[in-house]
Formats: sequence, C-alpha cells, structure tokens
Amino acid sequence: MQFHFDGFRTGDPEVAVADASVEAGGFPEAVDVLIVGCGPAGLTLAAQLSAFPDIVTRIVEQKPGPLELGQADGIACRTMEMFDAFGFSERVMKEGYWVNETSFWRPDLADPSKIVRYDRVQDVEDGLSEFPHMILNQARVHDFYLQVMCNSPRRLSPDYGKRFTGLAIDPAQSHPVQVTLQKVGSEESEVVRAKYVVGCDGARSAVRQALGRTLQGDSANQAWGVMDVLAVTDFPDIRLKVLIQSAGEGSIVLIPREGGFLVRIYVELEKLNADERLAGKSITVDQLIAATRRILAPYSFDVREVAWWSVYEIGQRLCEKFDDVPEAEIGSRVPRVFIAGDACHTHSPKAGQGMNVSMQDGFNLGWKLAHVLRGQCAPEFLHSYSAERHAVAKELINFDREWAKMISAPLKKPGVPDSEGVDPEAVRAYFVKHGRYTAGTATRYAPSMLTGNGEFQNLAQGFAIGTRFHAAPVVRLADAKEMSLGECGKADGRWRIYAFGDNGDPAAPSSRIRALCEFLSAAEESPLLRYRREGQDIDAVIDLRAVFQQPHRSLRIETMPTLLLPEKGRLGLRDYEKMFCADPRAGRDIFDLRDIDRSRGCQVIVRPDQYVAEILPLDDYRGLSSFFRRFMRPPPTIQDFA
Repeated sequence: MQFHFDGFRTGDPEVAVADASVEAGGFPEAVDVLIVGCGPAGLTLAAQLSAFPDIVTRIVEQKPGPLELGQADGIACRTMEMFDAFGFSERVMKEGYWVNETSFWRPDLADPSKIVRYDRVQDVEDGLSEFPHMILNQARVHDFYLQVMCNSPRRLSPDYGKRFTGLAIDPAQSHPVQVTLQKVGSEESEVVRAKYVVGCDGARSAVRQALGRTLQGDSANQAWGVMDVLAVTDFPDIRLKVLIQSAGEGSIVLIPREGGFLVRIYVELEKLNADERLAGKSITVDQLIAATRRILAPYSFDVREVAWWSVYEIGQRLCEKFDDVPEAEIGSRVPRVFIAGDACHTHSPKAGQGMNVSMQDGFNLGWKLAHVLRGQCAPEFLHSYSAERHAVAKELINFDREWAKMISAPLKKPGVPDSEGVDPEAVRAYFVKHGRYTAGTATRYAPSMLTGNGEFQNLAQGFAIGTRFHAAPVVRLADAKEMSLGECGKADGRWRIYAFGDNGDPAAPSSRIRALCEFLSAAEESPLLRYRREGQDIDAVIDLRAVFQQPHRSLRIETMPTLLLPEKGRLGLRDYEKMFCADPRAGRDIFDLRDIDRSRGCQVIVRPDQYVAEILPLDDYRGLSSFFRRFMRPPPTIQDFA
C-alpha cells in the first residue's frame, strides 16, 4: 500500500483526503451518475466511481438502511481477486468460511432408504487462483463496500428511503436523464438530473420497466427451500460443502456458513404443475426441516434456531439488452441508462453465481463510465458494457439451466443404466468439469476494440486474452518483498502494462525493456503521455510494471530505466514499486507458470477490471499505440468532462 506521496500525514491510510468539492450534508440534484439500488452490483459500481474525485455520484435505495441479512453468500475466487483490488479481501478471508472440499452423497446400494458418501473432491483446483472460494453473508460484503465508499475522496454514502418512480431522457440537455424519486412513506418527491443512470434494483427492476425491457425465460416448475440454521446433527460432513441425492426424497445442497456453527441448507421441495406458482402454496419452515430430515436419513438433524429461511422457484431469465439503446440504433445513439445484476439476469442460486456475476457487471461498467466522464473515451465506448456482459449472462443462464436440471432430476435405478433420471456420478463429474466456471475464472471476452485477436498469444500462453489476469508470485526488486503480481491491479480505473523481460540484461543499453521505456517516456505516440492530462503523473492513466527473469539480488536498481523509477505526486518522490523479479523457488517462477517466452519477453495489457486485453512483443510500439487509439482519446484542452 502506497501513501505519503503527496506529503506526510497521520491516521488511517485507507481514508483518503476528502475532495474539496464535497459538501457536508445533503445529496446533489445534478450528478454524473445516479445509481438506483444498493445491491451487490450497485455497491460495486458506487465503490469504483467513488475513487474519482471529479465524478459526482449518487446512489439511492428504497430500503430504510443498509442490508442486515443477505440471501447470497457464495464468493467465487474471481470475486475475491476483485475484492483485493478494492482492499478488503483479507477481511473476507478472516471472517468467512473457506470452501476447501466438496463431498457427494447418494443412496446406499444395499439400503436405498439411507445415504452414503461416495466421493470427496478438492473444491478449487490447485493454481487456479491465489484466493480461496469463500462463504460470507452478503450483508457483510455490503458493509465492506460501504466503508470503501465512505473512505473515498467523495465520502460517498447511500440516500436511503428513496424509491425510483420514473425517468425521462432529453439528449439536448447537459444532464439528459431526469429521474423522479419519491420519499418512501410520504408524497414528497424530487427530480434528479443525471448524465447517466444505472438500475441495480433487482429482478423487479423499476428502471428496467421504465425502459420497456423485460426479463425473458421460463420456470423449471421446481420449488426449493433455503434456510440458515443452527443445528445439532450426527451427519459427518456438516462442515463441508455437500451435494446429497436421495432415492426418493429429493436433493440437498449444504453450505457451511461463517462463524463455525451456522449452516445453509438448500432443500428440494415438491414439483409444481405447469400452471402452478409457488406464491399459491403455504410452505412453512417446518416443512423445510422435515424434508431435510427425510433426505439426511439415517442421520439426525435437530434445528435449534432458524436465522433465516425462504422458498423459491427455479427459473432462468435474461433481458435482451442491458442499456436503453435498441440494437438497430447503436450507430446513432449512445447509452444513457443501464441495468446491472438481477435487473437483467436471474437464475437459481445452485451455482453460487448470482452475487458474483452481478458484482462483475458493476466492475465492468464502473471504469467505462469513468473513462467517458473524464474525457478519456468517447460516449460510444459505453456500448461495450451491454455487449460484453450480455454474453457472460447468457453463458451463465445456459450453465445454470443444465446444473439445476441435474440436481433436481430423479436418480437412475441402481443397476439399471437405461432407466430415466441422472446418475450421481454424472453429477459429480459435471461439478468437477465446470470447476473453473463456478470459481468465476472461465469468463472470456470475445475479440473487440477492447480485446485482441490473439495474434501474439504464443508469447504468454498462460495469460489468455479476454480472460482475467491470472496472477502469480514475484519478488519486488526494491525491497525483496515476496508478493503476488496481482496486488498491482487496484480498482483505480487505470490500465496496466506488464512488461515481461527477455533473457538479456534489462540494464544493458541494448535491452528491449530499456528501449520500451524510452519510447513510453518520450515518443509522441507513447500512450502513457498521449492520454494523461497536463500535470498528471506519468502513470496516471496507464501504469507500467516490469518483470525480470533474473533473481532480484543479481540486479542493481540504480541501473534500471528512469521510467521504472518515476517521480510521483506533489513532492516528486520516486516510486520504487514498478519492478519485480521472478521467484526462483521451485514451482513459483512466473515465466514458467504462465508460459512466457523467455527469449522474447512480451507486453501484457490489462484492463482496469483486471482482464487481459492484448499481448504484444516488447518492441511492438506501433501495436501498443494502435491498441489504445481504438477507443481512447487525448484529454480535452479544457477540463470540460462529458
């Protein structure tokens, strides 16, 4: 963590200096971005935007205060990587339950009325991520985001008790979107003028309805119950993630919760008729407990306290587009209103993807809005949000439909392979096969102006273009700190260029790393210089880092290119955290782990949301300049942000 570069100050370094433009008390009536809804997507977006002092953001929520008890709890490895960018991954790991193994139970072949364990697997494959799969109450995740917002230069906090009631768009205005908000419990209303509006207001999204968009899909006509309970049981795997399939009583997905005692039970209930809705049935928590006991037989299950419970229908629904621009008008209109999270995709909780995918929606949109509002990209750039995230949501819907179908299907009769139903072994195999998907690391953005076509993928096979930047161990040159290269990727809206050196001496006059640094520090076409505003640090928009093959003790920091020791901040202090070396210990060399060409090295360009955008040779300066020219533009001559 870096601080003091603008002068020494005491206190908590995570609390930024408040921006001078922030007024105490009240909420602005004219904003750059209005966020409707304080769910995971909305808070991720708000936390990202709060990092920019020059962007005025307001977030409203119809509930009277912060969430106290959330329904979502699964936190994928990829989401933990994102939490690290926001600075609270360690708190999640301290409080949460670590999902280490998953066990699988099926009917005993000797006595099908009983269940037996038939396999136990590692939940996340080795090396997939530097972070674990976690379980933590959604409300705590919200708390961490709220703290990030409160500590930011904007001192952003939600405006609770405000309900969205409608919007109107007038492109001729400086703030084209007019939103009407009503104070909950009264007739009092107000109008907020915004440049952009984002609806993160759930499956019944009023913002989506105001756009005339709908969630399209169907229900699987299957009811499930879910409950968080404190219970006493002799079931041996009560502190493991478990999938249980019984002979005739349905299935259970068991998820241990944080704190050592709480457990979440997803329990299959009865099938619904084609025209039947769950709302018409009177289901009680006692029925959930009874169903759980039947499935767990011969084990006992004594519930001592129910913390929360609910029932739901399995269904998968997707909105046709995630912004206000019809497909036919993309070339003539720019988006002004967006939807994210459950407002544009809903599905079962079986794969634990709802909260995770929603937060990735917010992360994807946040830096893009910041780029446009700060004049770094044209407004047309925002079309990429719906294009990228709709494709991801469609994949999720397809996966969830298949997974939910498998765990709700009746079991094949033992010894009768042609019988109807699903084989428990097929369910286990499907879980293992799709482990990368449930870990959140399988997302891959298609080639576009933001994502290369893979021409130079061979230079770094382990950094697949379009996927998240798969971090690995390194040693920081200046202080010999062993760390992950992923720690560089903070949620600050900056692009990263990771320059992986070839096997030559990086300090030599003929070094490719040195030549790259000379181009980036002086050439007219240098993207580091072209896209920063006058007076900004050299890495204000694009952050260059170098990784060398040589052991850290064999290199002299004073011989390295000046650009890798840049002067920063008001006092012009040197930044010593730009250079890293491969960790020489067995199994930790980043060049081996990510299959980087040792003879040639490469540049890996990483987006602000931690996805690999392009890979280029070290000396491909034209390719580097051309990549950013696709979508970025030089700063305006006056500070008149879009």
